[in-house]
Amino acid sequence: MSTGPGVWCVGLTTLDVVHRAEAAPARNQKVTATRQDVAAGGPAANAAVVAAALGTRATLVTALGTSAMATAARADLTARSVQVVDLAAEHELAVSAILVEEGTGARTVTSLDGGAADPDPPDFAALPDPAVVLIDGHYPTLAVAAARAARERGALVVLDAGRWRPVFAELIPLAHVVAASADFTLPDGGRGPGALVAAGAGAGVITAGAGPVRFVTGASTVESDSSDDKDGDARAGEVRVPAVPVRDTLGAGDAFHGGLVAALAAGDPLRRALEAAVAVASHRVQHVGPRSYLDTVPTAVQQ
Repeated sequence: MSTGPGVWCVGLTTLDVVHRAEAAPARNQKVTATRQDVAAGGPAANAAVVAAALGTRATLVTALGTSAMATAARADLTARSVQVVDLAAEHELAVSAILVEEGTGARTVTSLDGGAADPDPPDFAALPDPAVVLIDGHYPTLAVAAARAARERGALVVLDAGRWRPVFAELIPLAHVVAASADFTLPDGGRGPGALVAAGAGAGVITAGAGPVRFVTGASTVESDSSDDKDGDARAGEVRVPAVPVRDTLGAGDAFHGGLVAALAAGDPLRRALEAAVAVASHRVQHVGPRSYLDTVPTAVQQ
């Protein structure tokens, strides 16, 4: 395990049961899978696994519990050198049922996610110093406390904004970087990286699958590369996504976020960190299964 700059990944863990099949079943139909994988899942957990694979000291702050599902998820995380801080011994870990289609790599997911859980925050002072804290917003009380603790300790706060959650109104102004998908929409209808900056983020990042990653920085809290183009009083730019054969898209966004926080923790400016994150996500989608790409991902980032 790395002893260098570390990250906290704060939020959801699930147990993912992943089947690969020619196509999703129709109503009242059964299909036979060609492959099955079982691994820990969830945005924060997957990002922690990726950061650890890249040599970053990764601490996952989550609700895990002691069920059989939690035991399986914990074993996977431990095997991947992730330090787990479990905040809810009585938590019933959600199982995500996932189907990945052969040919396209597209996936469908059914899960309880975090349910109604909202565990009390830990004693953050007892955790190793982070350079970056990634928050996925699944546990609102924990998420806000983690963002504030990160700022108090001088760490960068990265918010994974998969879809709008009410807690984001409080989290976005606390975040140095908000990374969202192209369809992420603010309550006022605002979309895009500039809208995230206008909402209070230090930098807004928008991913769009195979399309370029767009970013805008509106504050000096995130160092930017001198080659960025200026957009008014903010700095804006794009990072190209390479064309690669897509075999499995499950967790591609989480892989992006894990690569992003690992690069930021290593001291990379935002553009270079985004380039590293794109390399990680592009590498992930070329490999079948939730863990098959991890051993070779450091090489992919260096290329």
